[in-house]
Amino acid sequence: MKRHRFLSDTILTSSGLSLSAALPVAFSKERHIAKKSSEKMIKASVLFFTICLSAFHLTNAQPISLSTAQNQVIEWAYQSDKIYKEPFRDVSLHAIIKDPDGKQIRLSAFWAGENEWRFRFAASQKGDYTFITECNDRKNVELHGKKGKISVVDYKGDNPLYRHGPVKISENKRYLVHEDGAPFLWLADSWWHGMTTRFKWPEDFKYLTADRKEKGFSVIQFAIGFPCDIEPFDPRGQNEAGDPWDEELNSINPAYFDLVDLRVQWLLEEGIMPNIVGAWGYYIKWLGVEKMQQHWDYILARYGAYPVTWTLCGESTLAYYTDLRDGNWDTYKAEFREQWSEVAKHLKASDPFQRLLTVHPGPGARDGLPPIDQMEHVDFVMVQPGHSGYQTLPYASKTFWETYAKYADRPVLYGEVCFEGMWGRSLQDVQRYLFWSSMLSGAPGFSYGVEGIWQFNTEEELFGATPIGDVWGNVPWETAHQYLGSKHIGLGKKLLEKMDWQSLRPFPEGLNRHAKEDDVFLPFCAASPEGLRVLYFFNGIRGLTMKRLNENTKYSYAFFDPIHGEVHESGSFVASEQGTWEVPREPVKQDWVLVVQPE
Repeated sequence: MKRHRFLSDTILTSSGLSLSAALPVAFSKERHIAKKSSEKMIKASVLFFTICLSAFHLTNAQPISLSTAQNQVIEWAYQSDKIYKEPFRDVSLHAIIKDPDGKQIRLSAFWAGENEWRFRFAASQKGDYTFITECNDRKNVELHGKKGKISVVDYKGDNPLYRHGPVKISENKRYLVHEDGAPFLWLADSWWHGMTTRFKWPEDFKYLTADRKEKGFSVIQFAIGFPCDIEPFDPRGQNEAGDPWDEELNSINPAYFDLVDLRVQWLLEEGIMPNIVGAWGYYIKWLGVEKMQQHWDYILARYGAYPVTWTLCGESTLAYYTDLRDGNWDTYKAEFREQWSEVAKHLKASDPFQRLLTVHPGPGARDGLPPIDQMEHVDFVMVQPGHSGYQTLPYASKTFWETYAKYADRPVLYGEVCFEGMWGRSLQDVQRYLFWSSMLSGAPGFSYGVEGIWQFNTEEELFGATPIGDVWGNVPWETAHQYLGSKHIGLGKKLLEKMDWQSLRPFPEGLNRHAKEDDVFLPFCAASPEGLRVLYFFNGIRGLTMKRLNENTKYSYAFFDPIHGEVHESGSFVASEQGTWEVPREPVKQDWVLVVQPE
């Protein structure tokens, strides 16, 4: 990402002459950010490309020129000589940006601390963009009426998020694709507390990112500022710069977000898409709708230009933990559904890049009502059935099927389910079942999580108890990241990406016995229009017949081992005159994936 800062200082050349034109000067600047919760200082070295404007032409300066590659963020900043008492609240700064076709977007700046405001912008379309700034304080010539041009050129690298662009909904409304139409298979790990001090930057963060990238994860989902299972301003939710807001909830703390920037940008550079959770749902009890909208406005301005997705809130229907005991949970759920709907409406209306939005529903959604009242603002739908291992699987499949049928115009996937190791359960076989059963039921991907990572227990410091005294687990993330479920579902993703997986549709009629509500452990089947079939068997194969094949047609088949990622047995057959084939027994007694396609 390129950063540019515009100063009102007069520039002097080596001969002492004043320059009135924009002059680019590159230098390395050390940014020092105090760690609030300890005496340790973090020194983050950031390269700035600084363009300085002469005070001589401050009000009538020539438009400045910037350049960036497709889908890569460019950042520039303005400083104000005028001092504002409450800069976060007193200043509203936007850039009206016109694209090469003449279409306009309204881009918000974010307050960067002291008297500085920054813009971040990215675009998929090549060409020249022009802009002019608009400030609510029109007399402030250092912020208002500033003009410029941004040239967007070819991206030459191999990062899929930049090469293919941000993620959008597919034409058939069921899957996710990049801006250029390339398929995107969502495989997320859940780092709800990933922006906090318990997950050390940079060493631990980069280590776990590399592990997840190697295994095939394409998404990391995390909360900014207000994560789960704590109260506001609990030190466990802080990073090295403290909390995201001051304790009076009057102003943003930009230094907190400076450290979030480093983590977000690292994920992106590694080709992993952030799914940013604005806050856990119950925090709206303290912030209210207006301040939560301001919180989201800041997130939009700071991160909206990046190829990210948004999660409106975590567990939208979950009351604050101590409130769950007062017998008024239904009242809280009704209030939260209404309030978060207002925030969602505001977010969608304010986002100039229209990044995809979802909502994490929470256990309260088991009452059969939607996560928020106005689901029309949500682009794809998450399901959260529970964390009780085998006991959860029947309800999980039932909930997924019902949600998939209810929202026929949107992608549906698990947003949180049976985190591996939670309650000492939900180990790798459960993860494989949830991944394969949902993918063959039409999901665009899968969201994984593991006890010990979502809250980042460490070997030095355990997370501890929730506000009502619950301790979810004491396994440190250094151990939990080695659980086998993450490896096995990564192998599943890699297998699917070798085929035209987005052409697959649920095809229960393709088997004589298929998983159903009263027996979710029967096989699953999906098929493509071209005749590709993918089956998943959680239990042994007995008396299974594949149906609706092309009669008298030769097919090839292969048994894929979802534990080790290997093809164990392959061969061919000719479908009967009735278009059937008796599926052979499993090669070894374990779960299997069977791939069948016409030759």
